[in-house]
Amino acid sequence: MKKSFLIFVMFFVWNLFSAQKNFLDQPYIEVSASADTLVVPDRIYVSITLNEADSKNKKSVEEQEKQLETILKKLKINTDKDLSVLGYSSDFKKYFLKGQNILKTKKYSLLVRDAYTLGNVIISLEEAGISNTEVEKVEYSKSKELLLELKSEAVKRSRITADKLVKPLNQKAGKALYISVNESGVEKITRAVTGASLYGVPGGASKIYASEEFLRKLDFEKIKFFAVVRVKYQLD
Repeated sequence: MKKSFLIFVMFFVWNLFSAQKNFLDQPYIEVSASADTLVVPDRIYVSITLNEADSKNKKSVEEQEKQLETILKKLKINTDKDLSVLGYSSDFKKYFLKGQNILKTKKYSLLVRDAYTLGNVIISLEEAGISNTEVEKVEYSKSKELLLELKSEAVKRSRITADKLVKPLNQKAGKALYISVNESGVEKITRAVTGASLYGVPGGASKIYASEEFLRKLDFEKIKFFAVVRVKYQLD
């Protein structure tokens, strides 16, 4: 049994070596190709910080939470699904050392799916005295499917390039001997919102900035997805 297993392993290794040698001995052309596209993000994460020290009229975190919940529901946002707590803290040190009131801070993450909704959220919170908001990150919900499509498109382009390169030699690019994805992913965007600035809006001008025309002009910077492949084709 041991001898049979040893013979099988040696046979397998020899076949593997022969296949590799045959691959290296074959004439081939190696081509690199890429594909990319721009898409509008459809998952926007906004951090909202409720801070007793920063709030107007020194509202408690609990009061601000109720305001936040009311505002988001008014904007038809599902707070059970799209709003989550990121962190909570209390300044106990000052309380014990100086006898001051405990100042509480609570941080939320809100998921919105378009710039129009984001604009409404930020301006509505600004009017309520909640101004500590920031776009944390943006995503595209179908990124995996899109990257796979781009890899496929890059392979197609490599075939076209290979055919054109060997045509003057009166040769043809045959079957693919090797395919490698050199790199694929997403280019980092420099800013999230384009078309207008939502931050630093004066309190008295909130209604002007909240106009339908202003909000409709808001848009997100598109995310660039890309894929680069390397393919070796047999020369016929």
